[in-house]
Amino acid sequence: MGTMSNAADLPTQPAPRDGRSILGHPAGLFTLSGTELWERFSYYGMRAILFYYLTDTVENDGLGIDEATGLGLVAVYGSAVYLLTVVGGWVADRLIGARRATLYGGVVIAAGHVCLALPTATTAYLGIVLVAIGTGLLKPNVSSMVGELYRRDDPRRDSAFSIFYMGINIGSVAAPILVGLARSIGGYHAGFAVAAVGMALALGVFVVGRGLLHGAGEEPPNPLTAADRPGLVRTGLLLLAAVLAAVALGWLATTATDRAEGPLDVVINGLSYLAFAAPVAMFAVMFRSPKVNAAERSRLRAYVPLFVAATLFWMIFEQASSTLAAYARDRTDLEVLGTTISPEVFQSVNPAAIIVLAPVFAWLWLRTGDRPSTAAKFALGLGLAALSFLFLAGATAAVGDGKAPWWVLVVVYLLQTLGELCLSPVGLAATTLLAPQAFRGQAMALWFLAPAAGNAITAQLVGATQDVPVVTYFGGIGLVALVLAGVMAALAPWVTRHIAAGAETDDEVAARA
Repeated sequence: MGTMSNAADLPTQPAPRDGRSILGHPAGLFTLSGTELWERFSYYGMRAILFYYLTDTVENDGLGIDEATGLGLVAVYGSAVYLLTVVGGWVADRLIGARRATLYGGVVIAAGHVCLALPTATTAYLGIVLVAIGTGLLKPNVSSMVGELYRRDDPRRDSAFSIFYMGINIGSVAAPILVGLARSIGGYHAGFAVAAVGMALALGVFVVGRGLLHGAGEEPPNPLTAADRPGLVRTGLLLLAAVLAAVALGWLATTATDRAEGPLDVVINGLSYLAFAAPVAMFAVMFRSPKVNAAERSRLRAYVPLFVAATLFWMIFEQASSTLAAYARDRTDLEVLGTTISPEVFQSVNPAAIIVLAPVFAWLWLRTGDRPSTAAKFALGLGLAALSFLFLAGATAAVGDGKAPWWVLVVVYLLQTLGELCLSPVGLAATTLLAPQAFRGQAMALWFLAPAAGNAITAQLVGATQDVPVVTYFGGIGLVALVLAGVMAALAPWVTRHIAAGAETDDEVAARA
């Protein structure tokens, strides 16, 4: 996740038209692309070794956490990042603007990587928290500044985002390889130090290139006013109550199971409950809002199955840094053509495949008239993710107690990449189309809640199935997801009718205006 997105579909402010250009684009595009390349390098590099660091022994400079808790912590960490991106987007929109949010987020991320590079458990946990907070500030706002460099009708917008996302994927490809190499030579803290260098480079590019942005992201587009303060206080109190309730429920759930890693399991359970509650609350607000008319409510009902399908897809896809990382280390033969590779290398397969296959899919959808439908693409994406886990289960059963050959995980990641290319690029477009008019500005937040909830499902699954065989775990998830992909395919005509009706309703409103 994060390799494909549709920030280009979001509303933008009027774009600056002056200044230098490179390859026909504003020079500021390459400032933002370089920033995101190195930030993603730091994030995916850190994520590539995080599970191994958490669960390795103290003698090997790990934290010595049991494997089930380590898997849950990595998964819920993904939930936290996506939940915090919602907050980061709000902070930029209402308080400090996208540029300052990106800068402050980058500084916090860099501090987090430095903490992780220090050889103490206390600084490690602090570093993990700081990276999550900083990523929440930075992640949604770099993309929004790219949009601000162009007017909505600028024909260069699509190619600009293609350049931008190419930078993301270059960083994502290189990170697991280089950070994994540093870990193999100098240990975990050396790997985290390499991630810290990547974030320092991101900050350097962003600060040096500020003048090329020509004011993009300087001002919040919807700043808070005095009239907003009472509502803000109420919302803040509700969020605080939700967090406290989640912590209390997490503590109750943890004490009921009497787990050895009690405090960490409270965090895992509490964040999971928040990630589950957030989309439910947001849908409830939309359905109950007096600003939502009957036609919009009908379209919103059609969006619910798409959101569920996306949640299940990301639940499978985001296990790259948790269960699949464990599989790469423990159940995979790492010898390739006579050379032993590090298990982190497999996490480079997805972004490398995106770089190769994204243009192919763009050409394919163009040639087929953007067919199949959005709902059918969601079903296909979820189905491919399900098949990746079923394939992994079958391959594991075939080797028995032995290790699977290296190409098994490559096939798994390729299937998931194909699914991502079917589902992710159209996801936000469907969100912005089907969300009620009064909530269009919150479409990005709603879309980010799908991977947050998907990660939360994983966090709960790995704790509940720690004694389940690997074949049963992957096969069971794959089978359930495949059945639900079939349900999504069956619902596709119904969803498509509602999407079409939504577009017609908008045209009618415009015609009457």
